[in-house]
Amino acid sequence: MFSEGYVEADGFRIRYLEAGQGPALVHLHGAGGPRLTRAHELLSQRFRVIAFEMPGFGQSPENSRTRSLPELASTMAHAARTLGLETFNLMGTSSGGKAALWLALQAPERVLALVLEAPAAIRQEGAQSPTGSPEEMARRLYAHPERLPALPALDPAIRAKQQSLVGRLRGPNRDAELESRLPQLVTPTLVLFGTLDQVIAPEMGRVYKELIPGCHLVFVYDAGHAIGTDRPEAFAEVTSDFLERHEAFVISRAETVIHP
Repeated sequence: MFSEGYVEADGFRIRYLEAGQGPALVHLHGAGGPRLTRAHELLSQRFRVIAFEMPGFGQSPENSRTRSLPELASTMAHAARTLGLETFNLMGTSSGGKAALWLALQAPERVLALVLEAPAAIRQEGAQSPTGSPEEMARRLYAHPERLPALPALDPAIRAKQQSLVGRLRGPNRDAELESRLPQLVTPTLVLFGTLDQVIAPEMGRVYKELIPGCHLVFVYDAGHAIGTDRPEAFAEVTSDFLERHEAFVISRAETVIHP
């Protein structure tokens, strides 16, 4: 069961959800705001999972201050330190993956290992964020939306607040400054894409593998953009194994597809 807490950091009051014991695993959510999944529950059986609600998302007030994802990453590093986390594992989902990459580049001594779930840091030409009705969003995010409960309709004020912030922070599909720094990323890194991702083309995962020296790339079979929702057991198993064993984890260095 996840409990709610708040931390004052970098001038923001930041909400977080926490469960579990063990090594710390900090999660940075995507553009839709924080959304706990079955994968979070499974990971909390082996880790102390801390899922932050980044400033300007979800229930938090409008964030008109943060101007870039590197700036947001710095804020989240402050939040983790205020919670007493000098070192931690870090997981980023979609656009939260780009924030997580920047945090790892800014504070490599603090991030023990990095997991990127369908990261939106390197996007194909013409990539667009999911928009529209809950049904349209579900069709873009999930491999099998018919198997899942309907997405709740987002409060219009929250939607407008988040879209404004995401539009300001999104940046180009190919961020030359970020990509030029990735070869210096020393953090053990796992990149996961669903084979049926309709938001970020799964083949973009190969760019991370080419640029990041310690990168493992895994394609999760029959999963869309929201891997932790579509395939929670597979996602949690490979993530846990990687976080516990880094280079020695069960997946080979070759590109790998995780089947059911």
